[in-house]
Amino acid sequence: MYSHISDYRVRYADVDQMGYMYYGNYPRLYEIGRVEALRALGVRYRDLEESGVWMPVYENNSRYIRPAQYDELLEINCKLETLPGTRIIFTSEIRNEEKALIHVGRTTLVFLDSTTRKIIPCPGIILKKLQPHFACETG
Repeated sequence: MYSHISDYRVRYADVDQMGYMYYGNYPRLYEIGRVEALRALGVRYRDLEESGVWMPVYENNSRYIRPAQYDELLEINCKLETLPGTRIIFTSEIRNEEKALIHVGRTTLVFLDSTTRKIIPCPGIILKKLQPHFACETG
């Protein structure tokens, strides 16, 4: 398994009248988590796109446990529990300042050739960077 933690401070623009994070903003936190998780591996979305690989969202699920509140510092723990094939599945666990789990999300993306717009296997650069994190599971 591979896991990476990113921090995010809830901004005024993120919240509703009650001071709670608006429900539609959580997927943005998933994106922050997965972009930073890949960056920590040495893989940038920009480089993938420039090489002709797109990663559109295929499916997204959210479970709201407790609301995030204005000015809270959140911890986004983005996990990859399996090696990707033609799909890559990120699980995001969001915790508040007290480290209480407040939200869980699961986002599936596919790898797409930007020219043909057809689904392709996971790029080798991603697999190469992830292999050490799954070494115990694969052999």
